[in-house]
Amino acid sequence: MNDEVKILKKSIQDLFTAKMLWYSILPFIISITVLYILFFIVAGIGLEQLGVLEVNSAQTTIENGLPHTDSFTATLEGTAIIKFLMSSALTSWIATFLIYTIGGFMTLYLSIFVAVIIIGFLTHMILKEVQMRHYQDVEMVGYSNAIESLFLVMKWFFVTIILFLVMIPLYFIPLINIIIFNLPPYYFFHKMMTYDISSNICTKEEDMKIRFFYRNRLRLKTLGLYLLSLIPFVIFFALVFYVIYLGHSYFTTVRELRDEA
Repeated sequence: MNDEVKILKKSIQDLFTAKMLWYSILPFIISITVLYILFFIVAGIGLEQLGVLEVNSAQTTIENGLPHTDSFTATLEGTAIIKFLMSSALTSWIATFLIYTIGGFMTLYLSIFVAVIIIGFLTHMILKEVQMRHYQDVEMVGYSNAIESLFLVMKWFFVTIILFLVMIPLYFIPLINIIIFNLPPYYFFHKMMTYDISSNICTKEEDMKIRFFYRNRLRLKTLGLYLLSLIPFVIFFALVFYVIYLGHSYFTTVRELRDEA
């Protein structure tokens, strides 16, 4: 516990250095700009679709022994149901509220995906700074390459999407759905964060040992960071801190492994 407190204190001190604060600006600007442009575009399209509904139908009949097909196409804009939904103050507010609420949650989860990917481009520089300040005796070996990284990101992304789809029946169970809905994004978050840190510091063998012997400890740390990310906007400001904090954890563990060897 004392070691964790020391790591936390070091991480906070490192975060408030000029260089780390500078590193925090770029992912914030890129993420917030892309996500909110996308959010308002998607939400606007959703509202437009409530007011316009196109219906196509076809009916085939037999006349004088010959088949005859009648087709019908209509745009149901301003019909009784749609007109009621969008003209009534109450129902219009409910429809708008649902769209923007669902959109808000999706934006929150999407922000985690986007921010974690963006920080991957800065991870090496952040860890290099942490190493220079505290761990000059621990060499950053690393084991990743661009092709492997791209493959793993795509793999974890598709697994996350599959998890979202497979767990759909559980989303309708109160309370349990809160936990279930967060499992896929946490899976992606954990995989990305631990890979970014380990692939810059460890050898492949050291990473395997850490994942085997310290698996639960790492999961507790990434789970705490993920839960913190569910607070709106926190992910944009705290992402560099996440890398620093996990970086300290990996540096100290790698130092112990190499001292034992």
